[in-house]
Formats: sequence, structure tokens, C-alpha cells
Amino acid sequence: MMHDIDEVRREVAATVYTHWQFFLAEGLLMVVLGMLAIGLPDVASLAITLLLGWLFLVGGILRVVSVLASRRRPGFMWSLLSPVCAAVLGFLLVFDPIGGVLTVTLLLGAYFVVDGVVKIMLAFELRQHLESWGWTLFSGVVDLLLAFLIWSGWPGSAAWAIGLLVGVNMCLVGLSLTMLALAARRPAR
Repeated sequence: MMHDIDEVRREVAATVYTHWQFFLAEGLLMVVLGMLAIGLPDVASLAITLLLGWLFLVGGILRVVSVLASRRRPGFMWSLLSPVCAAVLGFLLVFDPIGGVLTVTLLLGAYFVVDGVVKIMLAFELRQHLESWGWTLFSGVVDLLLAFLIWSGWPGSAAWAIGLLVGVNMCLVGLSLTMLALAARRPAR
């Protein structure tokens, strides 16, 4: 079993070494796009909401067509409900993107509350088993602080919250890909 894991590690390292330039290009592009999103959070928030809207609209319509093609199967009406809701949600996000930004921002705040509470509870369980449990607790507290910032400034926070948070995430992903690529320039041992 350990031999298989070592084999997989070698194959992954060889693949990253072979394509390190692609990882570097993707990482740098992600950092640039992330910086743009951080610099223009209101534009990024609107763009992300529109992207989500189109994904829900097109995906919902395609799923409605798929379900309609098999209307004789059991549970047809229930199967139709979800894609119709997705298509309607997509329509609303695309044709009222400002309202969509407000709604998505509220949902993001609610997500941070739930995620923060779950992480804090998990941290207290991990306290007995891991020395590094404090990082999970810290992450949960940061989530609650983000939720507080979003909700205390709402609706004004809707203009910056989604774009800023996605931008920071893109920068971190891009930085990790860039560092991976730079480390992979040398052949794996």
C-alpha cells in the first residue's frame, strides 16, 4: 500500500515538473485577476453575480429540457421543480443583477455565520486531539467577524463583499500555484 502511495506521489511530482510553466502562468493570471477584483470590488461583485445568474439560467433550462424528455418516469413533477427554480433564480440574477448582489451578499453573510459556528465547535472537539486546534478556532472567529462586517454594513457592503472576498481567494490560489510552479522547476527526487 505504501509503495502505491509513493508511486502516485512520484507521478504527480513528475507531472507538475513537466508542466510547471502552465502552473506558473495560471498562478500569475489568478494573482492579476484577484488584484483586479480587489481593486474593483463593486465591478467584480456584479460580474460574479451575473456569472452565477447565467450558470443557473442555462443550467436550469438544460435540466428542464432533460426532465421533460423523461416525463413518464416516477417523480416527474418533483424532478421538474428543482431545475425550474434554478432557471427562475438565474433569470432574476441576470435581469436584476443589483438585487442579485444584495441577495448573494446576505447569503454569503449567513454562510459565514454557519461556517464560523461549525469551525468553533469543531475546534473545541479537536482540542483534545490536536495541538493545532487553535487555527480552526481562529478561522471560525474570522468567519464570524466577516459575517458581522457584511451584515453591519448591509446593503452598502454588497458593493464590495463578494468581489473583495473572491479577489483575495483568487490571489491566494494564484500565489500557491505560483509557488508550486517555482518549486517544481527542479526535477523531483
